[in-house]
Parts: sequence; structure tokens; C-alpha cells
Amino acid sequence: MTNKPIKRNGKLQWYRVDLHIHTPASADYQEPNVTYLDILRRAEMRGLDIIAFTDHNTVAGYAAMYDEIKALELLVNRERATPEERRRLAEYRRLLDKILVLPGFEFTATFGFHILGIFSPSFRVRQIEHILLSLHVPAQALDAGLTNVGASSDVLTAYRMINEAGGIVIAAHANSTHGVAMRGFDFGGQTRIAYTQDPHLHCLEVTDLDRRGRGTTARFFDGTKPEYPRRMRCIQGSDAHRLAKDPRNEKNLGIGDRVTEVLLPERSFEALLDMFNSNDFARSRPYFGGQEVYDYVQMAREAGPSIVQAFHESMTRQGGKLYAVIADVCAFANTNGGTIYIGVSADSTAVPVGVSNIGESIETLRTEIARSINPPLEVEIDVQETSGKSVIRIQVPRGTDVPYAIDDNKIYVRDEAETSLAVRDEIVRLVLSRAQAAPAVEVAKKTTATLRPVAVLAAEALPVPSEEPSAPEAPVQAPAEPVKRTRRSRAALKPPVAAREDAALTSAPRTGVEIIGTETRKGEQYHIMRDLRNGSIVKNVTRTSARRLWHYAIMEHETNPVDLNQVQWSGNLGLWKRYKRGGVVRYDLVITENGQTRVFYGVTEDGMQGAWAQFISDEEPQIVEEMNDE
Repeated sequence: MTNKPIKRNGKLQWYRVDLHIHTPASADYQEPNVTYLDILRRAEMRGLDIIAFTDHNTVAGYAAMYDEIKALELLVNRERATPEERRRLAEYRRLLDKILVLPGFEFTATFGFHILGIFSPSFRVRQIEHILLSLHVPAQALDAGLTNVGASSDVLTAYRMINEAGGIVIAAHANSTHGVAMRGFDFGGQTRIAYTQDPHLHCLEVTDLDRRGRGTTARFFDGTKPEYPRRMRCIQGSDAHRLAKDPRNEKNLGIGDRVTEVLLPERSFEALLDMFNSNDFARSRPYFGGQEVYDYVQMAREAGPSIVQAFHESMTRQGGKLYAVIADVCAFANTNGGTIYIGVSADSTAVPVGVSNIGESIETLRTEIARSINPPLEVEIDVQETSGKSVIRIQVPRGTDVPYAIDDNKIYVRDEAETSLAVRDEIVRLVLSRAQAAPAVEVAKKTTATLRPVAVLAAEALPVPSEEPSAPEAPVQAPAEPVKRTRRSRAALKPPVAAREDAALTSAPRTGVEIIGTETRKGEQYHIMRDLRNGSIVKNVTRTSARRLWHYAIMEHETNPVDLNQVQWSGNLGLWKRYKRGGVVRYDLVITENGQTRVFYGVTEDGMQGAWAQFISDEEPQIVEEMNDE
């Protein structure tokens, strides 16, 4: 994927899109007497610039509209058209000059999952129908607009075929009924990961994009979850089966009732596809009808620092602030990639400082990154606005030539919300990961038939609690790996889909660290640390050599060991301590298995899957500690 948008006219602007609109060609359309002119007029009234006709398993609606236009043109050309027919043709031409209408479909995959395929207007209807036939939509059902077409193709095959044909692939209402990240469908952790991380999938359509908080779908797929390392673009669409919202049932939305704004150089399918292929997530945002402006930077600040996000109020050389930014660039490249904001603090309540000399600052960053980081790393640097202030944004890709180093000898990695110098074992792991990495496309080919995940970290599947599915089209509070904050025994959890390479991690949280061994040499203790996010093991760690989280864990292990009588137990799972550092709440957790006790330090909420989530609380921590580097 590329971060560079095409710029045919040299200027980007916002366009309003609704890429999920049904027509009377769908069997479940609620207003069968509606005309295609009615649909276009309604789209114009809602201020839409781009729409897509996505009828169920058919392109018949799009074809019917253009068949009508061709018939009217033929009558006009032969001078046989009535005044009404001339007016209809003129109205079509006026509206289609203002609104780009894209052909597409909403495909029903196996198990009933819905997938949007959207194509260029240059595609012939027969070409799109050929894709549907290849996905095993029966020929006799091709024009029926049925939501259920029997045994079709699996989700990953649909993603691949639509993408390879040149279409935009969107998981429809992903967090709701018939969505690939909905609750209550028992298809296993690995399959769920594959359905939402596949490289052929462009984005997720969600129903809660206008909401805030850690339980939203967009927050879940922001790249911080260990099992879902690929950040997913989330958009919203109306899924309209009628012109206007049903006054008797507000879940039945009308055209333009859920709109996404996209930043494009022009109103075209090619520009839209380029945006979906980019990693610039600020180029799409929910539209609020002009009453509220979506502040991308503020939303990032509310999510806070993480393994893929960092904030710096300034980048002065004095005090090492510029070096801290460059260290973050290096760390993100060596880890999962990420975004750095300069001119704002991580405290979302603080007033943004902004950057005064934008041009000079960007040039300084480009120069320092090119001079300091080796091998060469290409990043994207641009300007974002927040609260009337200009902020610099650096988008760092996950590097393909790891390890990256500053001044050839300082290798940094990202550990949750902290950047630290890599230790020997981490450097070895980076080198091995480069040697063993397989292209994502090859992984996808191998996994399509078996429904195994395509992301490298996705092989580490987790237990998924059983829950009832949500009501039709209702947004869920915790997508993909949902849990309830209630006591739940381990027996109530489903077993993992596949064993990890290290079976000891099966019951562990997915963030934080664990001390798995200690050896005393000449009076000093040397520890073996396990990073719970990626399973890496680092040996010979001491108090003095440990980074901040590791230092905290070692100090607790050596001077304040867990008192099992003071642990808050739920079955064999326990909460030992809850504290806050740098605005991030962390947990020290305990598990007893086979007579052994394991302690997990510094676990963040992103890593508390399954039954661990019962210990998550919205209350302020009673214990607030600062971990230092002493």
C-alpha cells in the first residue's frame, strides 16, 4: 500500500460518500415504487458526491438505471421522445453530472457474511456479473436481488476475487448482523482474525463510527491489539433500503443517513480506490451533517499513546526533544509502524501547542531522519489541524529492512507506549524476522482454503467467550473479541483454535511482561523476561539493564512478591495490583495452573482478553505509581 495520494489537479478536497445503497433491484427493498431518479434526487438533497448501488448479489439495479437512460437517449435521438421523457433524460444528466454512481453488489458469502464489492463505472455490467457467477451465485438468482443465494464462496475467496478484479472490498456492517466481526457467531479466533486482517480487504463498514470510547469498532481495530496488528480503515454507510429513514423503525435508515467524507484529488473511482489503498487514515472521517467537525488529531489523543502512536509537544534540539522524535521513528519502523504527532501532548484535555514554523520544522525532520536512520526509511510527513493549531504528523511504515538504527548503533523498539533501546535478544529476533518473513500475499494464498489468519501475529489465537448475537444492525460495544465484565469461569471459555508455538502462553494476557526464570551470579540476579505481546524471550536482564516496564517487574518480583492471600481471585485468575502510569492504566495479574503460580506485570487493557477482562474497571486506580529508570 502507498501513503501518497494521486494528485491530478494538485489539490485534495473532501467528498461525501455513501457506498452502501440498495435499489428496488434488492428483493427486500422497502419502497418498490421508488424510481432511480428518486434515488439520485435524494442523494443530491443529502449533499452526496459519490454513491454506490450495492444490491444483494446482483447488479440489476445499476443496469436498470442505465438501460432506462439509454432508452431515453434513443428516443431523443430519433426525435420520438415526449416532453416528459426529455425532462427525465435532462434530469438524469444533471444529477449524474453532480453525483458519481458506482456499480457494485452486496455479496452473501458462506455463513451469511455480507461483503461489498464496488467497481469503476468503466466496468461493464457483464464483467461484474461474471464475478458474481465465479463466487457461485446461481445464474437463475443473478437478477433476483436475494439476500440468501445458497452455498456460495467463503469470505476470503470473495475478498481476493473482488480485489484482483480491480474492485474495492468492504466488509459490510462488520460489527453487526451478517458482519465479519459480529458477536455470537462461533467461527473461532483465527478465522475472525483472517476475516478482518486479510490483505485483500480494504476497510470495514461499521455502525458506530460516530461514537467514542475504547469499546468502539474503530478503536478495536486501531492496530494496538496483539492479534489484530493491521490497522483497519473504518467507514460508515447507510445500507439504505428506502429513500428516507423509517419513522416507525429508526434502524431502517435512508440514503445519506450515515455518510463518510473522503479526501480526494478528484471525484473518481480511481481516486477513491487510491485512498482505500493508502495508509493515511486521516483521509476518511464520519460526516456529522455540518454540526460537528471530526478532529482526527483529537481522536488520536483520546486514544492515547500506544504501540502505534506517540505525541510530542515540541521538537527542539535542546533537551533532546528532536532526538526523542527520531527515536520514535526508528522504534515504529522496527515494530509495527505507527504515527507520531508533534505539537500536542498525549493529554487529550491539554490545549494543543501547535508548531509555529511548519515548513522549516518539516525540512528539519526530513533531514534528520535521512541523516540519522540507517538503512534509509521512507516516511510521510504532513500537517493536520486541531483546535485551530497546526500539528505535524509523521507516518512511519513497518520497516521491511529491519533492524533500523540511529547513527548505525542505536536500535530502538516500541514496547506498548514506550520507546526503548533494544537488547541483544530483541536485535536477534529482528534479524531473524527479516530472514523468515513471507510476503503477505503468499501467506494469504496458503490460508484461504483453511481459513487461517494472514497476519504474522494472527497465529496466536485466543479463546472467545460465547455471547448472544446483537440485534439486527445494532452496533456492538466490543467487536471481534467481545467480553463481558462479569465473573466467568475458565470452563465457560471455548478452547483456543490452535495451540501456540509456546503452549505456556495459552492462558496469558496479551500485553505486559512475565519473569519466567531467575539466576543469581556473584550476588546479582539475572532474569529471563517474556514479552507477552509477541512471545519473545530476553535473557540476562538485571535491574540496571532493564527498561522501564521490565525494571518495574523486576523490582516487584525482587522486593514485593505477590501475596496470594491478598489477590482478588476469580477461579484461578487473580488481580494483584492496578495502577496508572503516563495516563495508561496497567494491571498486575496472577494465574495458578497445575500447582504453579505465574505473574504478569504491566498488562494493559488491550491485552486482557477472555476471562481476564472481568478485572477491567473504569474507576480511577487506587494505586498510582511511576516507574523510573533507576
